[in-house]
Amino acid sequence: MRPADLPVVPGILSARELRRTAESIAAAQEPDGAIPWFTGGHTDPWDHIESAMALTAAGLWDEARDAYIWSAKSQRDDGSWPTQLRAGVVENPDADTNFCAYLATGVLHALTVTGDTAFAAELWPTVRAGIDFVLGLQLGTEGEIHWSATESGSSGEALLTGCSSIFHSLGCAVTLAERVGDPRPDWAAARDRLGHALRHHPEVFLDKSRYSMDWYYPILGGAVRGAAATDRFSRHWDEFFVPDLGIRCVSDAPWVTGAETCELVLALDAIGDTATANRLFAAMQHLRETDGSYWTGLVFTDGKRWPEERTTWTGAAVVLAADALSRATLGNGIFRDAC
Repeated sequence: MRPADLPVVPGILSARELRRTAESIAAAQEPDGAIPWFTGGHTDPWDHIESAMALTAAGLWDEARDAYIWSAKSQRDDGSWPTQLRAGVVENPDADTNFCAYLATGVLHALTVTGDTAFAAELWPTVRAGIDFVLGLQLGTEGEIHWSATESGSSGEALLTGCSSIFHSLGCAVTLAERVGDPRPDWAAARDRLGHALRHHPEVFLDKSRYSMDWYYPILGGAVRGAAATDRFSRHWDEFFVPDLGIRCVSDAPWVTGAETCELVLALDAIGDTATANRLFAAMQHLRETDGSYWTGLVFTDGKRWPEERTTWTGAAVVLAADALSRATLGNGIFRDAC
């Protein structure tokens, strides 16, 4: 990748600064390719992919490839992944449907950025098995998808944030299927049903409205656009926005978090509000450390960083938000329906 292709947000972060953030993610990567939350921490399949996407956007393709190969090697026979692993040991064997769908987003992003069709074809069976597993849990009356599966069966509950992310992943999966020559119209139909539930049947989802993700994820995932998205933002903006710092993770706690703030940046960019997105991106830079890594959050009533960890997925959200704002790589529109 040429230096000119690397993300840069003028006046906020340079290409070199963003490269250092990606390098801080790569520094935590384990020998088998897994990317834990931080060195010595646990790995989950969703945040692992988010980190791989950031490595791709920053030009660290070898490290990103290793991460995707880890996903392929750690997939179970039913197409799922365990929710949590640490140093290769499963700590939580349950399967989260959102986690299992997200590889489709990552592989489409990798293909779009690098043009490596052979690698996408190599990962395709893994993506296909993961999506088929997820859609096997589309058991709700309105098209919603149960959020987890255990040895005793599904959870019986659907989460708005998780299903919004799955909606996005299904769109990526449908596009990827076409690009590798294995069209899946059944996936497109399942996505349409899920989108209908997200837009018109909020009652089928477990109430998690105190979390900012339930506010912006229907927009980030692409289920809500246009006037409905603008209205959704305006109705809850004051609940979550903290001037000069970012957004709250939960509405009733004085805690701003970097990853949620950057995901909101991506959602704002997706509906064309780049001015607000840039201001918000600048505001969260107080979480940046000198090595390019990012603290997870800040309790703004006492000025303490909490939790006291610098997470790879927070840095990844920064890189992906920067790429979207800068339009740097060919994958900059992965959350803007441009891929």
